Amino acid sequence: MLNFLRRQFHRSDQRADAAMFSTAELGAFGERVVIEYLQDHSYQIVATNFTTPIGRSLSGRMVTGEIDIVAYDHSTDHPILAFIEVKTRRSAEFALPQAAVDLRKQRHITRAARAYRRLLQLDEEPFRYDVATVIVREKAMPEVTLLRDYFSETRFNRRAWRASGENW
Repeated sequence: MLNFLRRQFHRSDQRADAAMFSTAELGAFGERVVIEYLQDHSYQIVATNFTTPIGRSLSGRMVTGEIDIVAYDHSTDHPILAFIEVKTRRSAEFALPQAAVDLRKQRHITRAARAYRRLLQLDEEPFRYDVATVIVREKAMPEVTLLRDYFSETRFNRRAWRASGENW
């Protein structure tokens, strides 16, 4: 990972100043940093930016869900399929990056992950939902934090809604 980061921060054709990144560039940079981090920590990347239709809005517009990174975590005895949402920020001064993974975002991720597992016939495969955060400060190495098993899909299971009495 250090070699990747050194190349990003020391090449003359790359902008090393976090303030100069557009929002899209910052997000793409964060995803590249997390991929490198995961590979250094026994993950096998199998897909990035997996996008699929997950339903329709009340107005009839197609709604899509995206999973930033799909990877197998080989750091445990049995590999676990991890669906990883990446959040990159310039600072955590106002809120932690993971705060942006709210219930709506979690629901979209779980629906996209179900579609992914169904499409590839991985229904019996153990899986989890992780969030990776990246803080990119000016002229400093990015800080990566991996929050394993950040949320589960049980709260989005319709049977659980009826049993708990929650109204969605």
